[in-house]
Amino acid sequence: MPGDLLFIRVASRPFLEIATATRSWTNHVGIVVDTTSNEPLIAESTFPFARLTPLSSFVGRSMQGKVVASRLAVALGAAQAQPIRAAAARRTGIFYDTGFNLDSRRQFCSRFVHEVLDEALDMKIGEVQTFEQLYAGNPDADLRFWNAWFLGRIPWERRTVTPASVLESPFLDLIFDNRSPCR
Repeated sequence: MPGDLLFIRVASRPFLEIATATRSWTNHVGIVVDTTSNEPLIAESTFPFARLTPLSSFVGRSMQGKVVASRLAVALGAAQAQPIRAAAARRTGIFYDTGFNLDSRRQFCSRFVHEVLDEALDMKIGEVQTFEQLYAGNPDADLRFWNAWFLGRIPWERRTVTPASVLESPFLDLIFDNRSPCR
């Protein structure tokens, strides 16, 4: 249903490092914007730019096809689908931000979802925090990758929002999880 969030685990190194930094399984998130066609469309910010992706392609990028789906705890009516689609459409085509900077003009996946839901529904999903705050929760993290990524200068005061913080939002209810063979 429009507004549902889909979480996956992408196998590329920067995304895997995001999962490690946040101590989470997930490293990428998208939002369902259309279910009227044969296949739902997922709005996402991915490299090189934000776009709409068919569900099968989105899930197909996840390691072992694993996916978690969450729904807003507050029931949405049909009237909320259009503002979600419009907010996502305004961000489609914006280039990906490899610096994960909440204050840049570019997008990244969790910022995309965070801003779409804030604009469309006035809901803050996901915790905004600095890199310093993020790593305070993981003090034993190996920073070698990020030191190289940021050319030896990790921007500790940079604000960001992570897929893990979106997934852990108290405003979401789990509706599907195929990560475990028991489910």
